[in-house]
Amino acid sequence: AIEAGARLAEAVVLGVILARNLVNMPPNVATPTQLAEVARDIAESHGMQVTIGDREWASERRMGAFLAVARGAGEPPKFIILEHNTGREDQGTIVLVGKGITFDTGGISLKGSSNMETMKMDMGGAATVLAAVLAAARLQLPVRVTAVLCLAENMPSGTAQRVSDVYVARGGTTVEVMNTDAEGRLVLGDGIVHASERGADVIVDVATLTGAAVVALGDRFS
Repeated sequence: AIEAGARLAEAVVLGVILARNLVNMPPNVATPTQLAEVARDIAESHGMQVTIGDREWASERRMGAFLAVARGAGEPPKFIILEHNTGREDQGTIVLVGKGITFDTGGISLKGSSNMETMKMDMGGAATVLAAVLAAARLQLPVRVTAVLCLAENMPSGTAQRVSDVYVARGGTTVEVMNTDAEGRLVLGDGIVHASERGADVIVDVATLTGAAVVALGDRFS
């Protein structure tokens, strides 16, 4: 019992450390490209299947919402799928979908400069689901777990999405962008639809909470 408890604690702690380190990295280091390499290394060392989709891959799958967020960035987006126990047909599938905005300027709806340094942490959801599937693999859990990481930078530029643009998301839903700083729901939308198309029995999305929650709920909590 002590050995089992120690193995569980080790796997959880290593996952926590991974997520914490990724969130704390500078945004010029923890780019979608670099996080894709981290996911690839984890997959290779723990016997997991990994898919790393680029702009062309996402375009072929008509992920217009995900690609809209990445339009303004020079750094290419990555749509990552990491699968633990993918071959176990006797198990249901749990899909964890993580928001991975590696730096969020707000895009054309530019944020104020105050506290923008924390926007490197807007990929905390993706870091969390990556850590969770790592822990599942280390513990050799007899479940099918898939992590979906929707990784992109939200930057203003001449190619960035504009307010009032309309994009077609995966599944055919059209989305009118009224605020380019509402990018999380765009990348997660395509990620969740992809998860549902994979036949997921359970879908959990993980994301850093929008700052608009303070407007709705206030900045005092216990």
